[in-house]
Formats: sequence, structure tokens, C-alpha cells
Amino acid sequence: MTETRFRLALPQEALIVKEISAAAYIPVYLKIVGAAPKPAYEDYLPRISAEQVWLSVTDGETSGLVVLESYHRYFMIYSIAVSPDFQGRGIGKSLLRFAERHASQCGIGELRLYTNMRMTKNIALYSDCGFEEYGRRPHPSR
Repeated sequence: MTETRFRLALPQEALIVKEISAAAYIPVYLKIVGAAPKPAYEDYLPRISAEQVWLSVTDGETSGLVVLESYHRYFMIYSIAVSPDFQGRGIGKSLLRFAERHASQCGIGELRLYTNMRMTKNIALYSDCGFEEYGRRPHPSR
């Protein structure tokens, strides 16, 4: 039986967070968008120190992560990534559901995220998990 738990990332896990992010983002984004997004290569230690990075641990192995930024009335999912070894097992959905539960436990009723409109599989996943499109805008750095 597969069991997935969620916990805050530790400072010594910054490299694994970066590795999972790079492995999850780079191949897909390069193919579809033509560039890797910032979460694929950033230094996660400041986010870990700010208690923004949560890991999913499946059967004792780090299977994915979600980065949650806290704002006054909502949480922003800055990044969500599943290790390629665990993709296709529902870990992405479980990370989204964890983010919803965590926000609710913190008294926050709104969860937001951004994605590239070309990432149709991600959009379908988010829609399947109850997210609704709020609007569209160009990426500020492009």
C-alpha cells in the first residue's frame, strides 16, 4: 500500500528540492514553452528557511513538493513539482489537496497559482482539482 505524507522541507534538503524541480520542469517546459521557468533553477534555501516548501514523501522517498507563498488573504502556489520517478501516480493531485487543507487549517479560503497557457496538461489537472481560471496576462519578464 502506498502512503504519502507531507512535511516542511529542511535546510539540508535544498538541493533535492532544486533537483526535483529541475527534473520536473526542464524537459516539459523546454519542449512546450522553449525555456525553463524560474522554479527549475532557483536557490530554495531562502524559501525553506521561510517555511514555504512542503515535501511529499511517498513510501519513505521524497516524491514531490509544493511551494506556498502566504499573502494577506490567500496562499499562492509558487511551484508544484513531482519527481519523474513518481509522475502518473496522483502525487500532483495529492500535493494540490494538501495545499488546500493547509490553507484551510491556516484560516485561508483562497488558493491561487499561475501557469503558462501552453501547459494544457497542467491546466487540465488544476481544473480537475477545482481551480477556476481567474484571468490571463503576459509574463512580466517576457
